[in-house]
This record gives sequence, C-alpha cells and structure tokens, in this order.
Amino acid sequence: MHLPALLEFLEGMSQNNNRPWFVLHKPAYDILREEFLALVTGLIEDIRAFDKDLGPIDPKKAALRIYRNLRFSRDKTPFKTNFAAAIGDRAQRGFRPAYYFHIDAQGILLAGGGIYQPDKTVLTNIRRYIATHPERLTKVLKSARFKKTYGGLAEEESLVNPPKGFTTDTPHIDAIRMKHFFGIVEIDVKKHCPKDLRAEVARLFHDVHPLVAFLREASRAENPG
Repeated sequence: MHLPALLEFLEGMSQNNNRPWFVLHKPAYDILREEFLALVTGLIEDIRAFDKDLGPIDPKKAALRIYRNLRFSRDKTPFKTNFAAAIGDRAQRGFRPAYYFHIDAQGILLAGGGIYQPDKTVLTNIRRYIATHPERLTKVLKSARFKKTYGGLAEEESLVNPPKGFTTDTPHIDAIRMKHFFGIVEIDVKKHCPKDLRAEVARLFHDVHPLVAFLREASRAENPG
C-alpha cells in the first residue's frame, strides 16, 4: 500500500468532505481502494497462520465502506476520513470478535481486536463466561505478547455498578462491567512509518489473538459452561 498517497488523499478528504471533491478525485480513490483490498487480502492470509479458527472472509466485505450512514447522524458529511477493515466472522448483525485496523487523515494507524457493541445475548454470555472461567481471562491478560503491546483491555465504556447477577467480589468484576472488550493501540505513521505496513499490522493482530480467541469462545450463542 502506498501510504503517503493514502494519507494525502485522506487529508484532502478531511478538508473537502463533499461529493464534488470526491467525484473529482475518484480515480485516485479507486487505485487506493484496490491497494487497500490487496493489503486486507494479505492480512487475512497472515492471520490464518496463527488463527486456525478464522472462518471464510471476503476481503471486499472486510474492508469497510468509505460512505457514511447519514440516516441517524447530525453530522451530514458524506464520507469517512479513514480506510478501515474488520476481519472476523460475521454474525447475523455485525461482527463476532474480530481484528480491526484503520488509517486516518491524521496519520494514525489504529489496530487491535476484540468485540465492540455486542448484542445483549453475546454481552451476557461474555460476562458469564468471565465469571465462570476467570483463570482463562487471567491467562489472556498475562500473555506476554498481549501485555507488552496492549497493556490490558481498553477502558472504553463501563457500568458504574456490577450488572445484574454479579457482585463486587466476582472475579474480574472490572472487566465484567465493560460494555466492549478489546485491545487497541495507536501508531503515528507520519512519525514512525513502518517499513512493511502489512507485517506491522499482522504483528499487532498476532499479539491480540489470545483475546480474540477467548472472546470467540465466550460469545458463543449457547449458554457458556
């Protein structure tokens, strides 16, 4: 992927987020999109080397659309200002635990994995699984690769009190109170441009694999045991 060209396009998009500008620069976008799809295709292959349970993935579906959904948004700018992909098994609505990365107009590479906004059933299953098998989450959090790269679970959004059915002395109650479960890291590629973008993202995915595998098991549709 030609990273400088991508950053130049995204910066222009952030300053001119309108359809006339996009139409004028559509040929450049089409080239960058094809390069990004090639990157995602390669990353899927890299993930399969360490994640044997990853299901069939269509790179075109894994790479997220640049067009924003404006139906329920006050922000009516039509385009996203990043190139993003979520690589994971699709549920009926959205994704199961997945690997995610994006590169935005500020030159930030954000990468990691986990599950974001799980539905009520999946969220309940994860919480019960953590309480029933606390040693398994402990193993993930103590994994050398995960701990070094991510430091722990991202503190994105949590309940103030334990959810119904759990108490303050439930093992890993701080994790159980979370509404999302993922590890994430940010790299400024303008300051620290990776020599091999695919290899760098694949390494970050490898380091978060213990969490993704744990959540995949925890979020099973059947009641975890």
